[in-house]
Amino acid sequence: MKILTYNVNGIRAAMTKGFVEWLAATNADIICLQEVKAEEHQIDKAVFENLGYHIYWYSAQKKGYSGVAIFTKIKPKHIEYGCGIEAYDHEGRVLRTDFEDFSLLSVYMPSGSSGDIRQDFKMQWLADFQEYITELTKTIPNLIVSGDYNICHQAIDIHNPKSNANSSGFLPEEREWMSNFLASGFIDTFRTFNQEPHHYTWWSYRAGARAKNLGWRIDYHCATESMRNRLVRAFILPEAKHSDHCPVLLEIE
Repeated sequence: MKILTYNVNGIRAAMTKGFVEWLAATNADIICLQEVKAEEHQIDKAVFENLGYHIYWYSAQKKGYSGVAIFTKIKPKHIEYGCGIEAYDHEGRVLRTDFEDFSLLSVYMPSGSSGDIRQDFKMQWLADFQEYITELTKTIPNLIVSGDYNICHQAIDIHNPKSNANSSGFLPEEREWMSNFLASGFIDTFRTFNQEPHHYTWWSYRAGARAKNLGWRIDYHCATESMRNRLVRAFILPEAKHSDHCPVLLEIE
């Protein structure tokens, strides 16, 4: 089973850049989307349904902002919209699909890069999200949390760790949260298969950063330890250029 995660930074914009044709070529079973920046009625769903996908969508209340979606060829037995915390659910940050033997979340974690207020919001989210996931794994042990975490975990995950030491997304407290999240029973699936540097999933639009591969790895598929034996491969797809992010693929048995 092939699972993709992709922050499309506006699905309507991505669709004008060949996203639909690209998705058809990948033949992915499931794709988790973040930052769709649209309501469900604002896109032509038929183009995705014609590829065999069931579409589940969770918009932010603020128009043109945030929002997550899951397109899946395997019909889920249950869909959960939001995480039950109003401040985050208003921003359309969590969508869960439950299948027979595992559950999959598309998650768009907040960015703190716009200033102290949003950084404080992000840190509160991280604490609350950990609590939410801890509770969830008690009833759903086989879990994959896919999406834009807005955190580079280690120095290997960012092109210039020294100059970004005080940047949101690479702050010590964010990195510590990521370490604790993984220690709580999760696997960073990409790093299970690849320990090499210079693998990124987001690049600034400024200064030709993508062409120079000056990026950040902030998009993840994290799976619970109980899923370890089912992991087949995981890799980043930097050639897909419909966004300032690129997709990450996880294959499971």
